[in-house]
Amino acid sequence: MFNGSRKYSPLPSSPSSSRASSSSSSSSSSLPAAPRRSPRALQRHSLLSQYSSLLESYTEGEIRQLISALVERYSQAMNSGGHELPLFPRSGSRRKRARARHKPCALKELEVSVSELGLGYESDETVLFRYCSGTCEAAVRSYDLSLKSMRNRRRIKKEKVRARPCCRPLAYDDDVSFLDAYNRYYTVNELSAKECGCV
Repeated sequence: MFNGSRKYSPLPSSPSSSRASSSSSSSSSSLPAAPRRSPRALQRHSLLSQYSSLLESYTEGEIRQLISALVERYSQAMNSGGHELPLFPRSGSRRKRARARHKPCALKELEVSVSELGLGYESDETVLFRYCSGTCEAAVRSYDLSLKSMRNRRRIKKEKVRARPCCRPLAYDDDVSFLDAYNRYYTVNELSAKECGCV
């Protein structure tokens, strides 16, 4: 294994020189060290084992319920105008989405023409349209949790029910009056929100 041309001196040497020679000889004669696993890889492995043992503790029905809840959340995100999410989103974009998702229910306003309201009137007059926007995560009640559970268990199948509170007007502003393009006078009630809440 070693070359026969290497010679060793039988003379004793000083401790420092022997240390230096032994370190140089060990570094020159030692085989390349086996690659060591980094602590991060060890940590990832332990996390995977924890998750796999956690999933093994679930019953088949619980795993199906978890998957159906994830599919429902994804389809709700797609139906609300969200684009297809990447498999591994960047942490920055995840934080931005979380901030956008958790804006509380509040009253907002927009200046629009009467024609833009979509009520069938032709008019260039502008009105102040107040609307409700935001999420209602904190307003989830026992009713909402139970309704969601019944939907997940397929006890409620074909009925259209909403298992979470929605940001909606609690009260409406005064009636809005305007002239249309033919000088006819109209009044529309319950057009703009006055107060918003989670219902």
